[in-house]
This record gives sequence, C-alpha cells and structure tokens, in this order.
Amino acid sequence: MKVAIPKERRAGELRVAASPETVKKLKGLGLDVVVESGAGLGSSLPDAAFEAAGATIAADAASALAGADIVLKVQRPLLSGEGSDGVDELALLKKGALLFAILNPHNSRDHVKAYAAAGVNAFAMEFMPRITRAQVMDVLSSQANLAGYKAVVDAATEYGRAFPMMMTAAGTVPPARAFIMGVGVAGLQAIATAKRLGAIVSATDVRPAVKEQVQSLGGSFVAVENDEFKQAETAGGYAKEMSDDYKRQQAALVAEHIKKQDIVITTALIPGRKAPILVTAEHVASMKPGSVIIDLAVEQGGNVEGSKLGETVVTANGVKIVGHANYPSRIAESASLLYAKNLLALLTALNDKEKGITVNWDDEIVKAIALTRDGAVIHPAFAG
Repeated sequence: MKVAIPKERRAGELRVAASPETVKKLKGLGLDVVVESGAGLGSSLPDAAFEAAGATIAADAASALAGADIVLKVQRPLLSGEGSDGVDELALLKKGALLFAILNPHNSRDHVKAYAAAGVNAFAMEFMPRITRAQVMDVLSSQANLAGYKAVVDAATEYGRAFPMMMTAAGTVPPARAFIMGVGVAGLQAIATAKRLGAIVSATDVRPAVKEQVQSLGGSFVAVENDEFKQAETAGGYAKEMSDDYKRQQAALVAEHIKKQDIVITTALIPGRKAPILVTAEHVASMKPGSVIIDLAVEQGGNVEGSKLGETVVTANGVKIVGHANYPSRIAESASLLYAKNLLALLTALNDKEKGITVNWDDEIVKAIALTRDGAVIHPAFAG
C-alpha cells in the first residue's frame, strides 16, 4: 500500500505529517512511503532525512498523491480555488483513499461533503476519543501541550521585564505574575512553563477537580470555593451549569485578580462552538501598562474582547493582546514529531499482519473519527 505525505499548503502551516522516524516504522509495516519534496522544510526536516529513512521523494503534489491508498496530512486538503498555487489537493486523491488529518469539520462542512463526493474515506484526527488505548493517538493533547508551552515563551518575549525575581546590586526585579484561564492540557503546560521561568502563577477553571493539578505544579487556584462549586462536576467529569449568583461572585473575584497580573493566558475552547469570552474590555482596561495577554482561542472567536486573529493589539492603556494563529505551527519541529507519532500509532493499530492496513468500521476509535465512507457522510454530527 502507498502512503503519501504531501506538503502543507495552507497559509502559516509549517508542520508535516511524518518524520524520518515514523517513515522508517511505516516501512516496517510493509508500506511504501512517498513524501513530497519540501514537505518537511518548515519543521527542519529535509528531503534527505526522509529519503535516508526509506521514503521516496516526489517532485510535486500530483506525483506524491497519485495512486495513494493512504494520505497523511496536518490540515484538510485544499479544494479548487482555495490555495495560492492553484493545487486542488482533493482532486488528486483517488477514490477509496484513506485520508487522515486535522480536518476541522465543524468549520468546513462543505469539505466534508466534498470528501464524500470524491469517494474519499476521511478521518478527523481531532475527534480521537479520550480512552486509554487512544491516548498515544490524541492529536489535540500533543498539539495543545506544545501550544501551552509556546504561549508562555511568547508572553516572555512580549513582556518588557523579566519573569523571575532577580536580586542585583542595582536593585531587585520583582517576579512576573501569570494567570492561566482554563486548565486543560494547554493550561497545565502553561502553568508548568511559567513556573519554571520563575513567575508567580495562578489559574482558574470551572472544574473543581483541577485544583489539585494546579497546586501540584506550584500554582494557586482562583475560584469562589463555596458548596455549589464543590458540587460543580457531574459523575462523568463534566462541569455543571452554575447559578447566576455564583457566576457573579466568580466574575468579581476574577476581575479583582486580573488587575494584579502581568501575564494572562486564555485557553478555553468548546468544540464546534465559538470560544467563550473570559477577559472583557473592562478587565483589559484594569490591567497595568506593559501587561501581556495571549489568546490561544483566537481562531475560534477568542476568549479576550479586542483580540484579533494574526495580530498583536496594543490597547490605549498599553496592554498587549496577542492573537497568533495556529500555535502548534509556531513550534513546528516538535509539533510535527509528536503529530507524526500520533498518526503512526493509529496506523499501527489498524494494521493487520496478513491484510495490511484494514479499517474496522465497528471499532470505537474508527466510529469516533470517521467522517465519510464509500461516498457517504457517516459521522452523526454531519450526516443528513
């Protein structure tokens, strides 16, 4: 079976869906691997490295994708008229091909229909279920972990002072205060990174269970911890809807806390929906000049009032609101190496020693990530 790894063509995407290490292991599964020339350059992975691992280097997308049984990509394939170089990637995929990528179907439903129309069996890697055997395939976790780290590094770059306390003959530099809003994978890594850099770190989340995780990383937890908060989680681990009175108390606490912060990093995302506003214009106006806010949710509308996708906004009171797009791509080499391993783990799980890569459509992992099959949209969120 032929596996194709084309170059990513969407603006700002520097990652690649394979590494020399995963190419070698895919070859070990009996697969023929073809990498488009230049696919890994944005991640410091030259053609020679892929070739040394056993891949064939194709001159362009057409030759890389021609006859491919399996296509591994980072982002969804371009349709006609989308790309600056005029390549219609989907048109180059053969009928029956298996496409694995971060397909962002909630924001590209027309693409889902196009996969079905083209007879491509498409799998959205970001829909990987949170079950034990799928942890090694969990692209959201691998990429969010790096995004949380990079957000703190970017904040340190934008911030005009040092993160740690520094005692010098000329005087003492106080430590920066960093507030992480949302304690998922990205938030936890942001807490850990900011702490390692010497900041005084605090965090907030709607789930009481994360308090211990925050404290274990050296941060303080910010929440109105009354009886309602202690019961704010369902048996399944999800947050319950809080009362209006609780929301008012929590909002007042956060507003007072933000005033004292130098760095705020927001990480709250809801799949398929606009990101919730966590930091209002009033919050921003209350912050000190030179403070930095990193909005990791800016691509889904943003957690911060006034954030702009792809821009750094400096407010009238001198606060920087950073809205970089595609955070994992800002640390492309590490992100690619982890993403490639996520894909390798999935293909290894799908591999049958006698039949090769075989999709068991009744498997719970396949059911969760499969969007299309044999010309039809089959995922319940998009079918019909």
